[in-house]
Amino acid sequence: MAKRSKGRAVDGILLLNKPQGISSNKALQQAKGVYFAQKAGHTGALDPLATGMLPICFGEATKFTQFLLDTDKTYIVRAQLGERTTTSDSDGEIVSTKDVNVTREQLTKEIAAFVGESDQYPSMYSALKYQGRPLYKYAREGIEVPRKCRKINVFSLSFDEFDEQNNVLQMTAHVSKGTYIRTIVDDLGENLGCGAHVIMLHRTAVGQYPADKMVSLDEIEALLAKAKEEELAPSTYLDSLLLPIDTALTDLPVVEITKEQGGIFSHGQAVELPIALPDGAIKVVADNIFIGTGERNSNGHLKVKRGLASQQDDYVKPE
Repeated sequence: MAKRSKGRAVDGILLLNKPQGISSNKALQQAKGVYFAQKAGHTGALDPLATGMLPICFGEATKFTQFLLDTDKTYIVRAQLGERTTTSDSDGEIVSTKDVNVTREQLTKEIAAFVGESDQYPSMYSALKYQGRPLYKYAREGIEVPRKCRKINVFSLSFDEFDEQNNVLQMTAHVSKGTYIRTIVDDLGENLGCGAHVIMLHRTAVGQYPADKMVSLDEIEALLAKAKEEELAPSTYLDSLLLPIDTALTDLPVVEITKEQGGIFSHGQAVELPIALPDGAIKVVADNIFIGTGERNSNGHLKVKRGLASQQDDYVKPE
């Protein structure tokens, strides 16, 4: 007898506004529980200290999480100057305290120096893994392990404001995937000669997703209560918060095929098209419906890269 999946089959992307004080995985599990979803995953972890946009992919959307992991991110960050910590944020222990003697002109110059491509070593307090174990677990045991330097790109880093009385600096950062804002702040503090650490980090955008599409766990709970009060299924309100799966693929080239070709594609067979296909992943639309991603095979035909199982029943299996 086939094992029944716990939960319901729900597909789509929720732009969760993660609250402070919980891990991204905890936020994911809460969202998954509220939606009673069979399958869910998040795209790009935020530290417990951090808040803001955490895309939660439900069901078939989990097949495309890599596109959101690979996209750029935007953050608002506040840094405390004059103190350096073990974790480069306020969750760590203070390891040095120095006087802050910086001018706005100096801040502007040093901040601008981070814009562009550079190499960055991940923090030992990151969730990256070494030999299958997160780096932060080694760090908590006082163990330093090798870390690979990674190429990052700071598209912009703006000097927003500086509270001279409390030595608190606020910046807005638009960065490539894998960029650690804590490391930038720590490096900035060292360049200024006073030390610095993150006291607030809020992610406002992931790729093309705007901040006004985010929803908090409290707002979701309020909708649950409303549905219960009106004696409606929770999905009546909750599912309306979900964005279509293909909104994660806005940067991909699009190829439109017929419904008949969609049947061939959805059942795993390559489709011959009268056009030259671009390199890399392609967003595939059949009869105005997103059915997955494809790529060019050695014959120049369109083959399946990631298909939607939920679309297979809508097409007749080719002979």
